[in-house]
Amino acid sequence: MLNCFTMEKKLEIGYYKYTIDQLPADDKLLVIEAQAALKKAYAKYSGFNVGAAVRLASGKILHGANSESEVFPSGICAERSVLYYAEANHASDPVVALAIASDPSERECYPCGACRQVILDVERRQGRAIRLIMSGNGTASIVESAQALLPFTFQL
Repeated sequence: MLNCFTMEKKLEIGYYKYTIDQLPADDKLLVIEAQAALKKAYAKYSGFNVGAAVRLASGKILHGANSESEVFPSGICAERSVLYYAEANHASDPVVALAIASDPSERECYPCGACRQVILDVERRQGRAIRLIMSGNGTASIVESAQALLPFTFQL
């Protein structure tokens, strides 16, 4: 039953869809770098390797890969590994874009919920959105901020 305070709301998320070959040059390079990072993944238990690459404002590119542990959930996702590394070692050089790739890649690779929150946390700390390029199976979807993937976010 609806009352005078109840109103249906709709949420719309804008994103861009490309084939890998159609990507803007900087985004395509970052996807290639994320694919290269796959070689560093350690996914003995899930068999799902993920590579991530970030472009910093300076143009520098950093890599991360997922790493699993026998004492699950002690592993770390590729996105968080590269973001934590960037913050620890390049704190004054903000992250402007992050690309994700996986193997197998039957579909595009999207960040898990924990990674979505961490990406958003990094955006808040650096005061700048991060362009997310989620690739797989020859295509990529792009959003301009983690806010698009996590519209109802946790915030202290």
